[in-house]
Amino acid sequence: MATYEQAERALEAFYARDHGAIADFGRSILLTHGARAERAAILLHGMSASPAQFRQFSQELYERGYNVFVPRLPRHGHADRMTTALAGLQAPALKNTTLQAIEIGRGLGERLTLIGFSLGGLLAAWAAQYHRVDCVMSIAPFLGVSWVPRHFAAVLAPLALRLPNRFPWWDPIQRERQMPAHGYPRYSTHALAQAYSIAHDLLHDAIAHAPRAKQILLITNARESTISNPSVRLLMMRWQKHAAPVRRYEFTDLPFSHDIIEPLRAGGRHVAVVYPKLHELLEQ
Repeated sequence: MATYEQAERALEAFYARDHGAIADFGRSILLTHGARAERAAILLHGMSASPAQFRQFSQELYERGYNVFVPRLPRHGHADRMTTALAGLQAPALKNTTLQAIEIGRGLGERLTLIGFSLGGLLAAWAAQYHRVDCVMSIAPFLGVSWVPRHFAAVLAPLALRLPNRFPWWDPIQRERQMPAHGYPRYSTHALAQAYSIAHDLLHDAIAHAPRAKQILLITNARESTISNPSVRLLMMRWQKHAAPVRRYEFTDLPFSHDIIEPLRAGGRHVAVVYPKLHELLEQ
């Protein structure tokens, strides 16, 4: 069992990876009560976002007694929002960062909850499959794109890695003006393909092997605009065949959207609905 002191030493090494190109808002967030707590939470942000995406929710968890760590995922959090750093994102680096964060979390609390959104939701689901975690909450996990059938995605993702990288805009109208400022307005096709490789392996391995997490919560939006809800349901069904402790909650009262975690979107209307429900589910 990791100790609080070991977690502190691991955090020092984690912070040492930050360099001059990382913005203040892009750095990892740590909120602790100064000692090992009964509960700890690790929060994993989405693709092209930064730890600031979870600033409000991490504070709410802290006020509920959690020790909280929000790690910066590799190649995220740069001050230059037009950076091309995401082009070099690799699946092994994402997995390693997740595992390092989990080890830190085990030192921060007796009971560890791993929470992730979108890309972070994928990493949380991946951790649930392969590693012992007390509770995993995977919010709108990236297991595929809503407008690309899963069997096509299995072909398109490897193809994308063989083609030159591209940087499409998240919002082709707002382009570089898209807010919030603590995220990139573009994504990398190579980074997306790397993420999909994790999703593909996870969905495949879930056929034969039960997840190792003690409790798993899958959270979706019925009016999801980006990720593939059918793929989330498929993962759940494959886990359920192993009698895994997994359940799903779907928001039916949210508008057509993907980022239901960021308080600076939609005037905070999303999180006014989402955050209380997430706390309720975690308490259950």
